[in-house]
Amino acid sequence: MKAALQSVETYENFAYSIKDRHPEIVMSTLVIVRRGPHRCQLQGELHFGRNIVLRVYERLDFIERKIAYYSYEVHQSESLLYWYDPQPHPADVTLALNHPHHKHIHPDIKHHRIPAPELSFDQPNLSFLVEEIVENLLK
Repeated sequence: MKAALQSVETYENFAYSIKDRHPEIVMSTLVIVRRGPHRCQLQGELHFGRNIVLRVYERLDFIERKIAYYSYEVHQSESLLYWYDPQPHPADVTLALNHPHHKHIHPDIKHHRIPAPELSFDQPNLSFLVEEIVENLLK
């Protein structure tokens, strides 16, 4: 899957075909916005049954072959269920396992964070996020 980060074109193929790989996705509004020959943004939503929506924002750097930044939010109807971001929290030793990747969960969603060892800057995160929704929210 790391091959998806080889170029803007390979990531476009990866992102635009996610609905084909995951039939649980009802609709995708994902769009790649090019920011030059080696950089882009991925933004949009993946819609699932039960009014579940994954909102996706990524900045990608294909010189470094990395996700430079991301934000992923999971909503059900009007409720924010959880989100992921890489904002560093060096004083929170519980997040050291996979610093800076973490998940915000209820209660006190803004301050209640847990490690997210499945997320990375070095490989696409979308498949994990979709599989997590399917396993935890749709089954």
